[in-house]
Amino acid sequence: MSSTAAASAAVTAGRRARMTTSRRLSVMMLGMTVLVLAGGGVGAVALSHTAAVSNRLADRISPARTAVSRLESGLLEQVAAVRGYVITGDPELLRPYEDGVAAERATARRVRDLLADEPAARRELDGALALAERWRAEYPTRLIAARRAGTSAAELAPVVRQGRLAFDAAQAALTSLEARLDRVQAAGRADLDRARAVRDLLFVAILATLLLSSIVISVLVRTTVLRPLDRLGASVRRVAGGDFEHRLAPEGPADIARLTVDVETMRQRVVDALNTSRRHRDALEQQAAELRRSNEDLEQFAYVASHDLQEPLRKVASFCQMLQRRYADQLDDRARQYIDYAVDGATRMQNLINDLLAFSRIGRVYRDDREVDLGATLAQAESNLSEPIAEAGAEIVADRLPVVHGDPTLLTMLWQNLLGPSSRRESHPPALTDPYVTVSRHTALVVLVNQ
Repeated sequence: MSSTAAASAAVTAGRRARMTTSRRLSVMMLGMTVLVLAGGGVGAVALSHTAAVSNRLADRISPARTAVSRLESGLLEQVAAVRGYVITGDPELLRPYEDGVAAERATARRVRDLLADEPAARRELDGALALAERWRAEYPTRLIAARRAGTSAAELAPVVRQGRLAFDAAQAALTSLEARLDRVQAAGRADLDRARAVRDLLFVAILATLLLSSIVISVLVRTTVLRPLDRLGASVRRVAGGDFEHRLAPEGPADIARLTVDVETMRQRVVDALNTSRRHRDALEQQAAELRRSNEDLEQFAYVASHDLQEPLRKVASFCQMLQRRYADQLDDRARQYIDYAVDGATRMQNLINDLLAFSRIGRVYRDDREVDLGATLAQAESNLSEPIAEAGAEIVADRLPVVHGDPTLLTMLWQNLLGPSSRRESHPPALTDPYVTVSRHTALVVLVNQ
């Protein structure tokens, strides 16, 4: 028990340093959760940045670039409409000019909204629109009014050429704005490409981190939980296989170590109980050996005693019978009766001694259980009782007897006890005092019941 106590003390001392399996798994799952949340947060930020850059390009820069191109096209249409009206004087040609001015103003408002986050481009847009408004105020308005007043196209040609310079300035401003928006768009696309690259890299890093974390957790679970459990299971199987002297060393988490100590305590108790059982068995075997020696001594003593006791009894019976035969004429009936009593007592004493000797040997000497033919045992009993049968003038007739399982010697002795003469069996039907004895299957049933 000292080893168990030492192991228990070691586990108690190491409880603070060791964590249980559930706590270790909780820490691992918490770390995995933190990694997942951190990776999810970083991925969300990367996705948000990518979406913001993509939305800026798709929702603001690209529509603004298209709208500025439409402003430049509309300005060219306005120039063409004014020139056509100056040349032809047809009022229908002014309709595209008026529609273009209205469309330009609506487009300008939309571009301003789109470039709300681009102050430099918005200032440049305002400058270009101011140049366009100045061009319309100084030239198209004057040309339209003069043409309506009746001025000829040839007279208005110098004004048209002068307005060309103002128009070119407004067009150059719009072209510069387009170039700026092209650069902003290119920068946005580059930023989008970088954001996508960072996003992909982050996702790969998150996936690699999760995979590495899974591997690390699997290795930790294997080394700190499963391996101690496997060793504990191997030790338990080894003890269950019969190696009760194999000691179980606590290792691993605190709960597995406590389980190992409990199993070790149980093993030690089983070993103690086994040692106690072995000591008791050895003591019983020693007592059984002593009892066998004592029985052998008693049997030897009974044999010697029966032999020594039977000899005087035979002498008493013989001399009494000789006395009866020789002095029969001189003895009266009472004397002959006394002699018969003495002979009968000696005979009964001999039978009692033989029965005691046979009874002392039953279960210790005769242990030959097998299939036995009762007819053969009856024949052996007749052979053993041949002299009493001859003296009694008896005749034994036997039916065909069955085969039973038993000891042939004991069954022979049983037949002798059933058939032999004895004053103690007055009520038993088949005895040698009868001149004719029949042995049937009923007698065999009696034998089986006695067996």
